[in-house]
Amino acid sequence: MSNIELKQLRERLCLTQSQAASLVHSSVRAWQQWESGERQMHPAIRELFTIKTKTYQRESRTMSFAKPSVTFRDLKKNYQELAESTHRSEQANAKDSSIKFIDLFAGVGGIRLAFEKAGAACVFSSEIDTHAQLTYFTNHGTVPYGDITKIDADSIPSHDILCAGFPCQPFSHIGRREGFKHPTQGTMFHEIVRIAEKKRPRVLFLENVPGIVNHDNGNTLKVILDTLTELGYECNHTILNASDFGVPQNRKRFYLVAFDGKDCGFSFPQPPMIKADIGTLLEKGAEGYSISEHLQKTYLFKKDDGRPILIDRNTKGPMRTLVSSYHKIQRLTGTFVKDGETGIRLLTAYECKKAMGFPDDFKFPVSRTQMYRQMGNSVVITVIDAIAEKILETLSHKKSPTEKKSERDMPESNLEVAI
Repeated sequence: MSNIELKQLRERLCLTQSQAASLVHSSVRAWQQWESGERQMHPAIRELFTIKTKTYQRESRTMSFAKPSVTFRDLKKNYQELAESTHRSEQANAKDSSIKFIDLFAGVGGIRLAFEKAGAACVFSSEIDTHAQLTYFTNHGTVPYGDITKIDADSIPSHDILCAGFPCQPFSHIGRREGFKHPTQGTMFHEIVRIAEKKRPRVLFLENVPGIVNHDNGNTLKVILDTLTELGYECNHTILNASDFGVPQNRKRFYLVAFDGKDCGFSFPQPPMIKADIGTLLEKGAEGYSISEHLQKTYLFKKDDGRPILIDRNTKGPMRTLVSSYHKIQRLTGTFVKDGETGIRLLTAYECKKAMGFPDDFKFPVSRTQMYRQMGNSVVITVIDAIAEKILETLSHKKSPTEKKSERDMPESNLEVAI
C-alpha cells in the first residue's frame, strides 16, 4: 500500500489522521509522515491497519461506530459557534414542553436519553471532554458547552430539573487547602449548588458511585445533604443495582433526588427484580476484538495475579461492572468472552451498549478505546428510565412555585373557587 493509497483509504472511511493513528497505536506525527511518504509504514503496522479498517467498516455498517459529521478539528475550531447554534435549535424545539431539564457533566448523554423518553425536554448541556462532546453531538444533535466553572449561571435557561452525574471529591480537604469559606467550593458539586441557587430548579437529580456514602468518612455525603437542605430542598437518596432492572451487569450507583420544598411525595422506584443473563446477549462470530496470545500469557493468566472473568453464551447471571479502563487488560478488572480468533476477546460495542441499557442505534464517532471509556463512565439507562418516570410523575402532582404564588395572590373569593 503506497502513501497515496493509505491516504485515500483513510479519507474513504472518513477517518481523521488522529483516529487512523489510534487504530494502530501510533502518534499523529508518525501517521502524517506515512501519508506524506516521508517514512515507510512497517509491514506489521500495515497489516494491523488493514485488519482494523475491515472491523471499522463492519461496525459502521451495523451502526455501532459512525463516521463523524463533525471532527475534533471542527469542534476545536468552531466550538463556540457549534455549541451556541445547536443549543438555540434545541431550546426552540423545547419551547412548548411542560418539563425542561439541563444535563451537566453529561458524558455521552445517557441521562438525557432517559429523561427525554419520560417526556422532558433538554435545554442545556455541559461536558468538558471533547471525545464525549463528539459522541453527544452525533446522537443528540447538540454540542455541549465545555467547562462548567466558566459558564455564567445567568446564561443557562430556566429549567425544572437539574441533572448531573458529578465526580466524587473530598470537600473538607479541598476546602482546608484552598481556604474557601464554604466546604463545597473548589468542587464540581459547588457548581451544581451555584446554578441551583441562581435558577431554582424544582428538582435536582444527582448520580454518583456508591462509595460516596462512606467517602471521606461520610463527610462528603453529609456536606451534600446539609448544603441542599439549607437551600430548601428535600433530599431522597438510595443505592440501586442495574442487575435488578433487567440489565446483565452488576453496577451499583448512588442516586439523589431533591425536590424544592417539603412533602414532595417522591419515592424511588421499586426494582422489578428482573434478571438477565449476559450469555444471551453475546454476539456470535464477532471479529476484530480478539486478545492476542501474547497479551493473554503476559497479563490474563499470570499465576501471581487475580484472574479475569471469562464468559460465553451459556453464562448465567450478570457480568462485572464495566469500567472506563476496560480496554487496558493489564488492569485485570474486566469480563472477557471465550470466543474470537485467539479464543478470548473483548466485549463488542453492541455488547457494551446492551450491558448499559443503551439503544441499538446509539453511535460512536470515536475510537474503540474511547468507546470503552465512555461506556464505563456512563449510566445504565434502564435504571434512569425508572427514576425519571417517578420524578415526572411526582412533578405532575406537585404545584410549581409559580402556581403556588398565583394562588396566594388570588382574591379570597377566587381562591375558594380554585380550591
